Amino acid sequence: MSAATPGASTSQGSPPIPRAGRPTLRVVPRNALSGLAEDWAGLYARSSAATPFQSYSWLCSWWRAYGTPGRLRVFLAYRGGRLVAAAPLRLEYRLGCRVLTPVGGGQSDFTDIMVDDAEGDAGLRELRAGLLAQPGWDVIDLPEARPGAAVLRLAALWGGRAWTLPASTCLQLPGRPIEQVMAGLNGRRARKLRTALRKLDAMDLSVDVVEPDRVEHSVSELLRLHLLQWESRGINVRHTEPRFMDHLTRATRSLVAEDRAVLKEFRVRGRLRACDLTVVGKDFVGGYLYGADPELRAEADVLTMLLRDNLETTHRLGRPVLSLLRGDEPHKAKFGCEAIVNQRVMLGRGVRSAAYAASAGARLAGQELLKRRCPRLVERFATWR
Repeated sequence: MSAATPGASTSQGSPPIPRAGRPTLRVVPRNALSGLAEDWAGLYARSSAATPFQSYSWLCSWWRAYGTPGRLRVFLAYRGGRLVAAAPLRLEYRLGCRVLTPVGGGQSDFTDIMVDDAEGDAGLRELRAGLLAQPGWDVIDLPEARPGAAVLRLAALWGGRAWTLPASTCLQLPGRPIEQVMAGLNGRRARKLRTALRKLDAMDLSVDVVEPDRVEHSVSELLRLHLLQWESRGINVRHTEPRFMDHLTRATRSLVAEDRAVLKEFRVRGRLRACDLTVVGKDFVGGYLYGADPELRAEADVLTMLLRDNLETTHRLGRPVLSLLRGDEPHKAKFGCEAIVNQRVMLGRGVRSAAYAASAGARLAGQELLKRRCPRLVERFATWR
């Protein structure tokens, strides 16, 4: 575990507003997300680090499905009447601490706050002071901050009680057609991939993009196929819950309409055999969840089929990378992916926060020991998404 290092560079984008004469940043607590759609959309557009998991549609849908009444804590930072930062959090009690964790929970591959790019480090210091002035919490704990996340910049300026730990590994590929990606593979891997692509080309395969009015049915089919593919291998039980379907359907419908997600159906000889949901960020496309008929695996390399299509989408949209999001399962290694590690960020105050961070570090050390001694067991749990 390491303390956050001061001196992080500011985000790219608009230059910081000069300090002289600018209004003071004011942090306002709220216990609801309603009524913020317009301001949230504006801040999302001005925050280069924001991902679809910080979008208003995703957060509202998640809270509606998973939220606990009375636990929502939304901190909004205004400067001169303009929303310049937002931290959508929920209150939990862990190890005797009042812990603020992100709205979106375990269903979000990237967790973050949102900060206007124009704020710079001076604005982040004001945000820190504003958050510390709010009562009722000991630790802010964001488990999956990607490189460049706004909360990592805030942690670098937080002071003594800020800690980071390695979190999930996300594999990614350059956003180029799969034929160009193949050029970087060694001979054996490239040959196997070409064989898989030839088999796909020989199939009567069609791919359809799902429009918002068909999302509900398509998500239902995606989850049905997802359950089938994991039927005998131990599925992530959260994906079997009705509230997960409710959230995924509602959020996907909005994200597709906002061009922040793409939902596709794959048919072989006219029969639906797979569905795939990707999220579209500002600098990446991310493979979120898919479902595939187990019988399809006997005919084709399903992962190659999905990757080829996702890489085409990534290239067409002009995004630099395709992220496979959380999980570094060995079967993905054949594509020559680059591993990017998220960070768990803990921002604290008071003595209890230090004990909380120490416990988190000890737990991670135990998990790493288990990974070394029981790798197959860990791999099985890692494949649950």
